[in-house]
Amino acid sequence: MSEILDNLVRTIRDRKNSTEEKSYTKKLLNNKKLSEEKVLEEINELFQAVKLLNSEDKVFDAKPEFFNSDIKEASDVVYHLLVYLEANNIKYEDVLNELKKRTLQSGLDEKASRKI
Repeated sequence: MSEILDNLVRTIRDRKNSTEEKSYTKKLLNNKKLSEEKVLEEINELFQAVKLLNSEDKVFDAKPEFFNSDIKEASDVVYHLLVYLEANNIKYEDVLNELKKRTLQSGLDEKASRKI
């Protein structure tokens, strides 16, 4: 599963050598404010999709654009978050290592051990 994310991170890093005219990712990497805005926008869209799909009002069921909208929005969040991390010199590998460390203890213990 992480092979997909590893490949995505490699692609994002490769886009650093592209031009903004040829790569939306390059544009995001060069504009940290835009990258931040996109992460926040996509998180909001994910929340909206989940709320809509979990609502009692199923009027939208017949509309194809709503099928898997939560999955599509979640995918957008992951992509934009990875670009944001890369744009701000936060290495994906460092995040994975931190997550690995956290799996060695309970979430409550880990949270209690934080100094920040």
